[in-house]
Amino acid sequence: MSNKEENDVTSDTMEGEKKSAESKSEESPLIKLQDELAEQKDKYIRLYSDFENFRRRSAKEKIDFLKSANEDLIFSLLPVLDDFDRALIAHEKANEATSSALGEGVKLIYNKFYKTLEQKGLRPIEAKGKEFSVEEHEAITQIPAPEDSLKGKVVEEIEKGYYLNDKVIRFAKVVIGS
Repeated sequence: MSNKEENDVTSDTMEGEKKSAESKSEESPLIKLQDELAEQKDKYIRLYSDFENFRRRSAKEKIDFLKSANEDLIFSLLPVLDDFDRALIAHEKANEATSSALGEGVKLIYNKFYKTLEQKGLRPIEAKGKEFSVEEHEAITQIPAPEDSLKGKVVEEIEKGYYLNDKVIRFAKVVIGS
């Protein structure tokens, strides 16, 4: 091969390389844009998912807040409910034979008060005769069980416990048989 032929082949090769480099440089912005678009789509999908999770979590928190909004008020009314219970028991013991209008009035007020609290989600924890549970009961003391069947169970309830919408707001204070 002569020098001229070699130069022609070399120049053809260089021109081909220039063309392919130009086509690569032309494709490069297109590829970059496609990559950028894919990246932006990914960011959008992630942002949308985060927003949906936030929206669901906010709705759940709002529902939970509304359920427990009156918790402090109801908790502060529990001693009044306890006093009502004691007054009714004392009235029944004092007036077993007779029933006074005052006693009937107190019973009506108690029932109305109790029903209102029940409508707001308050319900008592059943304790007497039940198996002791640290999730519902607070043990005040232990006494020898009067019967073998009462070992490890609640023998006496000192103070009632209450749920507010399936959440314990006051543990039942109990005596356990040992």
